[in-house]
Amino acid sequence: MRKINLIKKWVAVSLAAFMALTLAACGIGEPNDDIIITEDTEEKTVNLFSPMEKTDPDAENIARSAFDKTILLAEEKLGINVAYRTYTAEDYQDKTYDDVTLERARNNMDDLYLLNPDTVQKLGEEGKLLDLSDLACVKNLREVVKTANTVNGKLVAIPQEVVAYGLFVNKDMFDKYKLQLPETPEEFLECCRVFKENGIETPIGANRWWLETFVFAQAFADMYNGGDTEAEIAKLNSGESKYSDYMRPGFEFLQELIDKGYVDAKKAYVSEAIEGEGNDFLAQKTPIVMAYWGAANTETAYGKPDFNMQVIGFPSSHGQMPVVPITGFGIGTQAEHLQDAKDMLDMILSDEALQVYTETNKVISPSKNVEVDCIPALKPLNDRIEEDIYVLASNASLKLEQWGNTCLIVRELLNGATVDECMAQFDKLQEETLDK
Repeated sequence: MRKINLIKKWVAVSLAAFMALTLAACGIGEPNDDIIITEDTEEKTVNLFSPMEKTDPDAENIARSAFDKTILLAEEKLGINVAYRTYTAEDYQDKTYDDVTLERARNNMDDLYLLNPDTVQKLGEEGKLLDLSDLACVKNLREVVKTANTVNGKLVAIPQEVVAYGLFVNKDMFDKYKLQLPETPEEFLECCRVFKENGIETPIGANRWWLETFVFAQAFADMYNGGDTEAEIAKLNSGESKYSDYMRPGFEFLQELIDKGYVDAKKAYVSEAIEGEGNDFLAQKTPIVMAYWGAANTETAYGKPDFNMQVIGFPSSHGQMPVVPITGFGIGTQAEHLQDAKDMLDMILSDEALQVYTETNKVISPSKNVEVDCIPALKPLNDRIEEDIYVLASNASLKLEQWGNTCLIVRELLNGATVDECMAQFDKLQEETLDK
C-alpha cells in the first residue's frame, strides 16, 4: 500500500487559489478607443489574472496582503512590474471565475493565472500551461503539490499555499446543547437533529460551491487512509471501478441533510461562498459552515467571531477528515512575457517569499522547508493533517477531474435531481473521459 505523503512531522498552518473561491469581483473593462497608451520600453511587465476582493473594501484582508508582500518583494528584486487583471462573479447568473479564466488562458490574454483545480487539469490537458519543472523552487516542494498538479508528466501549476477545507463550528452552541464535535456522518446528523429541535432553523450554512467537501470526505476516506491508493486510482482510470460507487454515500448523505431541513438547498443553489452563509454564522443563527483554512485568518471571513470557533474535519468513516484540493499559479505556454513570468513565479515561490507569505497568512506552505504555527481555532484540523490524515479533492493522476465535476453535480442535487440521476452523470462522465 502506498499513501501519498501530504505532511509528516511538520507544523501545518493553508491556498492562494482559494483566494479564488472567496475573493470576489471587479469586472473586466473594455479599452477606450479614445485613449492613447504609451509604454516605457525599459519597463518589464507581467500580466497576472486573479480574483479580487469584493466584500468590504475597508476590512483588512490578510490573504491579499500576504500575496501583495510577495509580489512587491519579487518586483523589487527582479525589476518587473506585475499588472493585475481581475474578475469574480457577482452572482450565480454570471460567468464563474473559472469560466472566464478558461477563456482568457485559451486566448493567451495573460501571462500568469491563479487557477482552481478543475482549470489546472483542463488547461494542462489542452497544453495551454507551461511545464514548470525547471523552476528552482520545485526542488523544495512537498510531494503532494507535485502529485496533484502534474498533468501528462508536466508540473503545470504551483500554489503559494496548500488549502485544507474543514467545518467551521460554533463551539459555544455545541456546548450549550451538550454536543460533542462530530466524528462520523451518524454523529453529525444527530447534532443537526438536536439543533433543529431547539429552534435553529438551518443548522448548516451552505453555498453553491463547497458542499462537495462532504462528498469527498466520505468518498475517498478509505482510499487515502488505509487503502492501496495507486491500485484504486488505476482501477478508476481503467473503468474497472466506478466513480459513482465512491460518490454515492456522500450524495445520499447530502440528500438526507436536505430532506431533513438541515441544509436549505434553494438558498445554497444561488449563494456565493461565505457571502451566502457568513452573516448567519457570525450572528450565531447557524452553528456550522464549511470553508477553507485561510478563511479563519481573514477579517473579511471568519477571523474574529464573537464566539469560540473551531475548525474540524468533515464526518467520515475515519473520523474528522480534512479535504485538500490543490490549486496554484500557472503560466500560459504562449505568454507574451514568458521568461519574465517564469522569473516572477520562481521568486514568489522561493522559500524566502513563501516564508513571508506563510508567516503573514498562517497557512500550510507548499515548501517542505517553511513551517508556521497555526491559530488556536485551526488546531483540530491541523492535528489531523499532522497525523497524515486527509483526502485529496484534486489529483491529476485521476483521469476524471474531481473538484469541478463534483461541484456541478452537487448543484444538480440542490436543484432537485435524485441521487441515482447524479450517479448516472458520474458514470457518463467517466465513460466519456475514458473514451478520449
